[in-house]
Order: sequence, then structure tokens, then C-alpha cells
Amino acid sequence: MLSPGAKGWINKYFDLVEKEVINLTIDRPPELRKLHFMHLTLGESGITFGYPIDLIFAKELETREWTTREKLKLLLFEAQLFVYLQIHLDEPFNKDAFLNKLYAFYHYHNASSIKKLLKMFSRPNREERIEEVLRDRTSIESNYFENKWWVNTLSNAFIYLDVILFDDYLHWHREEAIKNYSSYAKNALIALTLSAYSDGLVEKHEKKLFDVYLASANLNDESRDLVKSKFINGASFNDFSLYIPNHWLLKRFLFDLSALNIFSHQELMDKETKFLEELAVNLEVKEEEMEESFGMIENFVLKAQDKAEFLSNNSSYEKVYRSLIVRWTKVLERNKDRIAEELKESKELVSLVNKSRKKELTLKEKEAVKKQFKDIVRSIPALAIFMIPGGTLLLPIVLKVIPDLIPSAFRENELDD
Repeated sequence: MLSPGAKGWINKYFDLVEKEVINLTIDRPPELRKLHFMHLTLGESGITFGYPIDLIFAKELETREWTTREKLKLLLFEAQLFVYLQIHLDEPFNKDAFLNKLYAFYHYHNASSIKKLLKMFSRPNREERIEEVLRDRTSIESNYFENKWWVNTLSNAFIYLDVILFDDYLHWHREEAIKNYSSYAKNALIALTLSAYSDGLVEKHEKKLFDVYLASANLNDESRDLVKSKFINGASFNDFSLYIPNHWLLKRFLFDLSALNIFSHQELMDKETKFLEELAVNLEVKEEEMEESFGMIENFVLKAQDKAEFLSNNSSYEKVYRSLIVRWTKVLERNKDRIAEELKESKELVSLVNKSRKKELTLKEKEAVKKQFKDIVRSIPALAIFMIPGGTLLLPIVLKVIPDLIPSAFRENELDD
């Protein structure tokens, strides 16, 4: 079928597109603007954190024999394809135009290893060169043993900067857009430094994580020395570049990565929660966007739970689950009047939620719950994560909270019945 570990996989990918094995269509809900939709969809795939959870288009392919790196390589390619398609939404897809743009993008990219890699080739084979660059971009691995899952999972987190930069490049149509890589990477490392110091104590595993991030960032020696100095001596919000709040995708990435770094502690403490609130203010991330990022991270952790070493222990998983319940109770509490009003008009949903508390729903009933719940959350920004394909993993947790939070809507509908 398709093997991302073998040469020629890009041509094979588009052969499967032509044969309609892979569908390049993803419908954006009208309530979500383009950048918002991109952020949620890419976060759902895991590419935001440099770890392959789900492919974006090739969801039907058999991937069990693929290595994690092979999955990540294809996911990075699909993320860049997704960005291209969102920009050229009203045009027929042109494979050559996309590949030419992607090749030109990496030709000007200023990550320290890419130009050397491109110059190694003697044959002007566009697809082969792109395959080699993508292999290089997903090649970071760590050999740490403590907190192993978090360290190894996040070892390629900075490849998402390639996706953000490709979006910049396609919009600005000039190579200067790509030369921002080092600046973006340094700002991300500042954000991670701040999150490491958020509880007043830099722990051993946080130092190891920073070293992995630094390796993934692929900076020149001068830039590496600068961010290492900041990590040793501490950083402040003033160290962020002034343009960050105006770059929507980048500021969301800085916040997401910082929150995930803190989330690796299993539970948010008061100091860390306060730090994230201050970070959101400084990056100009709205409160509902902050809540949405937490939901995206929770989705990521739950999807990866079978691979997560810290979740293999039942008590650790219970801590995470309890933390989710507490946080979603607060989110829903703030929106309970609006949700209650909507639920009063959704007798079938109320009935199904009540039924789910007593016994397992059928597949058809679960799909009905998803469909009707999506209709409710369209008007609640913090719940936008549930609107995208695959974004309903947290739904059972949310539905567990709702009956106790707003029982009146359930009682009224039961009386009507």
C-alpha cells in the first residue's frame, strides 16, 4: 500500500489520492474561522506536539506496521498539505504546485541542517529531496529513561514550527517568511523556560525536556548559547519578541507547548495555574482559547494513554481523570445557563444522557449524542474542540458532569415525557 520508510512514498500517496483511497476534503464548520479550524485540526492529529496520534487525510490506511517516526513523517507532510489546501480552498488541487511550494519552502528554510542536506543531492528529483528533508526533520530521538514517555514523545515538538512557517510562506510569497524559524524557535524555548520555573523549582526531568527541545530546535551555536543562558539564569515575559501576540498560530503554539510541559506533572498546582493565566494575558490568548487549549491537551493525553508510561499506573490515571472532571466542571459551570436552555429543547439528548448513566449506549445512540451535542456547543467558544472530526474523546467526561451540574433541564424533560 504505502510505506513512508521507503523511497517514492510521496508519489504513492498521490496515487492513492487519485484512486480515492485518500480523501483530501475536510469540511470546516462555518462557526470556526480558518486559523481556529487549523489549530484545532492540527492539534487533534498530534502534530502540534510532534507526536502522531491521527493522520489528517489518510485515516483509512493500515499503519500498524509503521514506526512512530514513519507516522510522524507522513503526518508532517499531511499537515503542510492541509495548510496549503486551506489557503487554496476555492481552487482545484494542483499536486505540482503544492510540491513546488513545499520544495521552495525547504530550500530557503534556515534550520541549521537543511541546506547542507539539500546540497548533498546530485539529481534534481523534487519528491526525493522532500522525502529526505522530512526524514531529517523527524529524526530527533532521546535516550533518557526517567519520565521516558514524556521526553521521547515531545522530542520532535518543534517540527510544528515548520507547519506555521509554511503557512507564513504561502501567505507572504517570499523567502523572508522562512527565515523567522530561529526567532520562532527561540521564543518557544523562552516559553518552555518560563513554564519550567512556574512552580519556583526546575526539576530534573524539566532540564532533560529542555535539552530535548533544544536539540529539536536545530539552532546555530549563537542562538543555542542564548537560550541555554536564559534557562540557567531565568527568563521573563519581556524576553518574548514584540510580534508574538499578533501571530495567532504561533502564540497558540507557545501557550499549548507550555501548558503540556506543565501538564506532564499530572496535575496543575495553584502556582502553575496562575502562571498559565499570566502567560495567556501576555500572549493575548483569550480565556476561552486557554480553556480550549487545555481540552486539546487533555484529548492528546487520553488518546496516547496506552503509550504513556505515567498513565500505565492506575493511580496516576485516576489523578489525571479527577483533574479533568474538576476542570470541566468549572468550564461548564460558567456556561450552565446557556447549556441548560439548549438542553430543554433537546429531549432526545437528555434521555440518552440519563440512559448512559445506567447502561452502555448503542453505537447509533452514541452517534446521536455526538450530533446533538455538537449543535449545542456551536455557541460556546470554550467547547469548540468538540466540533471538529475526532474531537469528541472528552465527550463522556463532559456528559458525566452535565446531569449533576444542571439537573433542572433533565427533570423538566422527564416530566414532559
